[in-house]
Amino acid sequence: MRQNTQKFRGTGVALVTPFSHDAIDFESMRRMINHVIAGGVDYIVCLGTTGEATSLTPYECDQIIAFMAEEINGRVGLVYGAFGGNNTQVIIEKMQSQNFDGIDGILSSSPNYVKPSQEGIFRHFMKLADHSPRPIIMYNVPSRTASNMESETTVRLAESHENLLGIKEASGDMLQGMEIIKHKPKDFLVISGDDTVTFPLLACGGDGVISVISNAFPREFSEMVRTALAGDWEASRNLNYQLLDIHWYLYTEGSPVGIKGALEYLNLCSRDVRLPLVNLSEVNYAWIKTEIELAFGKMKELST
Repeated sequence: MRQNTQKFRGTGVALVTPFSHDAIDFESMRRMINHVIAGGVDYIVCLGTTGEATSLTPYECDQIIAFMAEEINGRVGLVYGAFGGNNTQVIIEKMQSQNFDGIDGILSSSPNYVKPSQEGIFRHFMKLADHSPRPIIMYNVPSRTASNMESETTVRLAESHENLLGIKEASGDMLQGMEIIKHKPKDFLVISGDDTVTFPLLACGGDGVISVISNAFPREFSEMVRTALAGDWEASRNLNYQLLDIHWYLYTEGSPVGIKGALEYLNLCSRDVRLPLVNLSEVNYAWIKTEIELAFGKMKELST
C-alpha cells in the first residue's frame, strides 16, 4: 500500500529559480515560496525544468534545496525534481549522497536522449525505486526526452513497485492518460504535466497537476483543481477558462521564459533566465501583460 499519496494529490507548483544578473535571488525565492503557499498549493516541486536545474551547479542545487526546506518548514510538501538523466547508476549515486531532510518525494523524468526501449524504461525506474529513500513520481515528457513512456509501461511499473507513487504525465495525449487512469492501481496517482489539459484530465479521473502557471496564479489554478476534485465542475470550468488564454504566451519562447515574464509583471521576481535561455522579448512581455489584464483587470499584486 502506497503511503502519503494525499500529500501529492491536488496542485503542485514547479517553482522557478529567481535570478538577479545571473545570481540566485534568494529573497525573491522566499517571496515566491510564500506567495504560492498563501495561494493554496498543496506541494512545491523545486529544481525541475521550470527551476532551470540544468543551468545550476551541484553546489547551487544544494543551496536551493536547503533554503526551500527551511523556508517551507513542513507547511506543504516538497518534491526534489533534479533526479533525471540517462545514466541510471549516476542517479542512484546522487540519491545515496543527497541530504533528504525536509524532502517528501522525488520527481524523476524518463531517460532522455538515448531513446531506451519500454523494457529499458521499466528496468530504469525499478532500479531507482529499489534505491530511493523517498517515493518517486515518474515524469513522462516526450517533447524533452525524445521517447514516450507508453501507458502499458506506466501501469506495469505502478503494479510492480510501491515506491513509485505516481506519474506526471506530460505526453499531451489524452487517450494515453485515460488508459493509465483506467488500468492503474487505485492508490497510484496520475498527475497532469500540462496546465492546459489539467481540467479534462481531472474530468477523466486524474489526481492533480504539477503546474507552471501556479507560480503566478496559485490561488486561481489550485482552486480550479480543488473544485474539480470535489466534483464542482461548473466552478472549476469557469476558473479554467479564466486562465485559458494566458497559457500560450507562457510557452511561446520556452519555459520558464514566459512564466518569468508574468512574474516580473506581478512584482514577484525578475524575468532573468540563464543561458542558453534568454529573457522574454518585449513583444511577448507586452502580450502577457495584456492577457493578464484581460483576465483579472489591471492589477500587479494579485497575491494580495
